[in-house]
Amino acid sequence: MPADALALALAAAVLHAGWNVLLRGSEDVEARTAVVLGLSLLIFAPVAAATWSVSWTVAPYVAASAAFEGAYFALLVAAYRRRELSVVYPVARGSAPLLVLLGTAVVLGRHVSAGAAAGVCLVGVGVVLVRGIRRGAEGVLVALAIGCAIAGYTLVDKDGLQHAAAIPYLELVMTPVGLVALPLVAARRGLRVLRAEVGWSALLTAAASFGAYALVLAALRLASAPAVAAVRETSVVLAALLAGVFLRERVGVERLAGAVVVAGGVALIALA
Repeated sequence: MPADALALALAAAVLHAGWNVLLRGSEDVEARTAVVLGLSLLIFAPVAAATWSVSWTVAPYVAASAAFEGAYFALLVAAYRRRELSVVYPVARGSAPLLVLLGTAVVLGRHVSAGAAAGVCLVGVGVVLVRGIRRGAEGVLVALAIGCAIAGYTLVDKDGLQHAAAIPYLELVMTPVGLVALPLVAARRGLRVLRAEVGWSALLTAAASFGAYALVLAALRLASAPAVAAVRETSVVLAALLAGVFLRERVGVERLAGAVVVAGGVALIALA
């Protein structure tokens, strides 16, 4: 893997873990999420306009991806309100490629290599370690639901990007999500809660969320998709470490080891 591609993929991992920590650390996760969605659309609108290359055939992909993205953010808000990031993030991010692989194998009947099968097993072990053997499934189910949403928009976007440039495509997908989230929160709780979340932290979260995606796209121009995906999943370990440092979560040896195992399993799946 070229050094510049490695640097871009690692930077994307840092940004992705970082914006999730900023979101989870906010006092009002729901309002912060709505504001971040709105700000990200505004920040990247000029970039989308400057790089506009979109075919009308992208419409069904945009609609499907927007539905999955809406579910993703709704579930993320529900999870981050009550669950620790060091549980939700590794399970959600680790289960997504696993679900994509299983869906491809079951639905399309494609062969699964030994390396990919080993990766699936590692992700399963890692999830158990992240949650803790004696703690049951609390927090894991919602994280798995988030993983399903990620897998859904990943599969849709893979084909959707054949009909539009990357940034305009993402802008089109996220626009209905933002246009629903902002009025919904305003109607339920008033404009005051949204205004309270507007600030540098929300702006940084918005820039990081879109920026992470842009960096991955840049890395994909320089290296293979499996290699980029494998490096990108280091965000699972970074998120667990950041949650311990900045969110004061109890990230012990078992949970951190679980995050490392999940990342290793995803890397095997990506490289298989």
